[in-house]
Amino acid sequence: MSQSSGPQQIPVVIIAGYLGSGKTTLLNHLLHHSGGSRIGAVVNDFGDIEIDAMAVAGALGDSTVSLGNGCLCCAVDASELDLYLDRLAQPSAGIDVIVIEASGLAEPQELVRMVLASELPRIVYGGLVEVVDAVEFDATRARHPELDRHLALADLVVVNKTDRAEDSERVLRLVRSLADRAAVVPAVHGRIDPEFLFDRRAAEERIGQLTFDDLRLPEAGHDDPSRAHLHTGYDSVSFRSDLPLHPRRLLDFLDSRPEGLYRIKGYVDFGAADPCNRYAVHAVGRFLRFSPEPWQAGDERLTQLVLIGSGIDADALLKELEACPDDAPHADERSMWGVLRYVQGEEAEAPGSPGDLVG
Repeated sequence: MSQSSGPQQIPVVIIAGYLGSGKTTLLNHLLHHSGGSRIGAVVNDFGDIEIDAMAVAGALGDSTVSLGNGCLCCAVDASELDLYLDRLAQPSAGIDVIVIEASGLAEPQELVRMVLASELPRIVYGGLVEVVDAVEFDATRARHPELDRHLALADLVVVNKTDRAEDSERVLRLVRSLADRAAVVPAVHGRIDPEFLFDRRAAEERIGQLTFDDLRLPEAGHDDPSRAHLHTGYDSVSFRSDLPLHPRRLLDFLDSRPEGLYRIKGYVDFGAADPCNRYAVHAVGRFLRFSPEPWQAGDERLTQLVLIGSGIDADALLKELEACPDDAPHADERSMWGVLRYVQGEEAEAPGSPGDLVG
């Protein structure tokens, strides 16, 4: 597929959660299993990041910004954070995704504000991941009632240490009730599939690292609890259409997507509604973003989507998507309004999503 003529935008993913919930463990896992993608990290405590894990992501000096001066949301303002993000987003760094690992006492809402307020053309907000300690969840929530609000803001909630919790299913049910429409993923040792958060480079670019398919295979020594559950079980659904999709029909589908559908990615052809652009779509939990990219001469005009989730009804999802195509030669000029609400630079988020945090 061709690339947009504008600057390549790098998603900025925020990982938040209280001390001990497993944020650094999750970040290390993402670094180890990036599948060839290069991760830039903004962290509060450089010492918590394994050197060999950072080496997987890329050259140490170029891919890491270390902050040892307290919570990001308190220690720096948006313009200062922009300096760090700009360094990581330089084309010479070759970074594909930036992960901000927040302090255990950080305020996620302020971090989201800071990223959304950025005027850097090379970055785009990629969602808020809240990490929860399943063992300590009840006690943490009692001490810090603001956790309920943090969960309501999240796009993806990782319920970590489910192997050690007395009743992990109860914790998962409770978190889902508090997390609004966020995707909720159980995990052991912070092991979730990176595909939930970002795209990986093509297989031929993955040198000496695990691929997405590798994660589906049993590992040697799987009886060792420290190596079990490399990722949660998932289902993948692929959809392709040679006919353009109707913007409103697709938005109806996205607005009603089921709880277990963690991730949607791909490209959409809206036909006569916008004959000049295809639209890259990226969704994690309730977070949704469209990015228009000019069609290039010779491009095959089609829609290709991949849906990743757990416990999803693949046949039902495909049936709904198959009702979205529309080959009408003319389009209602208002039909794209819903899509444009999710385009960076327009009204980038829908009501109830992190975009409403911008005042």
